[in-house]
Amino acid sequence: MRPSRPRHAPPGPTRREVLVAGLGAALTPSLPALAQPPTAPGPRMLTRPIPSSGEALPVIGLGTWQTFDVGGAAGERAPLAQVLQKFFASGARLIDSSPMYGRSEAVVGDLLKQSGQEKTPFLATKVWTRGKAEGAAQIQTSLQRMGHGRMDLMQVHNLLDVDTHLPVLRELKAAKKIRYVGVTHYQRGAFDDLEKHIKGSKLDFVQLPYSLAMRDAEARLLPAAKEHGVAVLVMEPFDKGNLFRKMKGRPLPAWAQDFDCASWAQFFLKFILGHPAVNCPIPATSNPAHLEDNVKAGLGRLPDEKTRARMVKLLEG
Repeated sequence: MRPSRPRHAPPGPTRREVLVAGLGAALTPSLPALAQPPTAPGPRMLTRPIPSSGEALPVIGLGTWQTFDVGGAAGERAPLAQVLQKFFASGARLIDSSPMYGRSEAVVGDLLKQSGQEKTPFLATKVWTRGKAEGAAQIQTSLQRMGHGRMDLMQVHNLLDVDTHLPVLRELKAAKKIRYVGVTHYQRGAFDDLEKHIKGSKLDFVQLPYSLAMRDAEARLLPAAKEHGVAVLVMEPFDKGNLFRKMKGRPLPAWAQDFDCASWAQFFLKFILGHPAVNCPIPATSNPAHLEDNVKAGLGRLPDEKTRARMVKLLEG
């Protein structure tokens, strides 16, 4: 999802502080392609279809950058096991990782095996190296570590050596070793290249940054994905935590009730899901309480365009 670079945000309030400050009183019947999957009794997570296949994908996913890069100690892994249990209980499925994320792939694979849920998630990871042989070896390692021999989506991480890896991924898809092919990048400076691949590389997925604070993808990438039938995964949906810092001490507006929103995390995620080109934001967390909050953004109503404009105005005000 992102190359090596400083990832620590400047000091600011914790998400818990912002959630507590923002909890307040907790419109889009016309948004296309939303469905309710047959899951356990109770509220069901919304789904959107993957354009290339029509497969229904729950609209909230789980990233693993930093959060799943832990050792083997029970105390380190227990919260992550709870995160996965609550994630699946909500009806969510997509878990995204990368060889760049340290031990994250292996930790996901271990926890799935221990829980007997190897086949439950929609698994996504990436190839992040140069060279055909090196890429093939890395892909095979990821398949075994994370997927125990299976993988739903394989992406070229940050377009690194993309012209070498995409043909290999297409061959793996044709051989039914993987199910979907995609590319990712986190930088605005790479948006021209992302757009080129969305339009010309016959992708199933693209992964890109998009949030209430960083809306550059709305100009060309999201429309291109919609036009060319490419599913969109959204990284950095909280803008590296900056959205929580921005809203520190501010109560959630009463009109958030109109789209079934009860926290700032849900507010930020529902803004993203209000765009019809988006399939699934993938917030990362190792905190079970934050996971429970995040997945609720996939329930109930979503903001329409008029409400989304109001959300932008609130942030910028």
